[in-house]
Amino acid sequence: MEKVTRIESATVVMPQTDIDTDQIMPARFLTTTTKEGLGDAAFSDWRYDDDGKPIPDFPLNRPGAAGSKVLVAGNNFGCGSSREHAPWGIVDFGFRAVISTQIADIFRNNSLKNGLVPVIVPDDVHAWLLANPGAKVTVDVASKTLTLPDGRSVEFPLDGFSQHCLLEGVDQLGYLQSQDAAIDQFEKARSWQP
Repeated sequence: MEKVTRIESATVVMPQTDIDTDQIMPARFLTTTTKEGLGDAAFSDWRYDDDGKPIPDFPLNRPGAAGSKVLVAGNNFGCGSSREHAPWGIVDFGFRAVISTQIADIFRNNSLKNGLVPVIVPDDVHAWLLANPGAKVTVDVASKTLTLPDGRSVEFPLDGFSQHCLLEGVDQLGYLQSQDAAIDQFEKARSWQP
């Protein structure tokens, strides 16, 4: 996982509420065990027509979406099943943060394990972001703040362990592996000796 410290980007807005993980990553793409290429499958049933051609007015197909790192979504984003492929696809597309007023717990946890920052904001900030697609915002993981173009900043919730992992670019397994020497020392100290 790469370090996520500060994200400065224009936003892509998907205002729909209750976007579930099956809409984010349709079930037919769950057979893969690799993350690469899943960005093309993200929101597939909404992004492409029946012939597989991009639908021009879908937010991820608009010219401004390419290179954007921040997705602004409607309320209750990521509800539904626990499929980890959903954040995999969003990250592979290029997003590093998702902003909403509510993000489903399982999706939120899967996102944090994969370097996608879930940003929960108040209703008024959310309404402003929905009304201003393409706004340039800054997500600062160290200060846990979202800064709008007018300079206004709001804090978002992020637990200390997840914050550490994002800033260091390690997942949970990587964190445990980094503690190998301390674990060995603990095990030696507690081992029963005959």
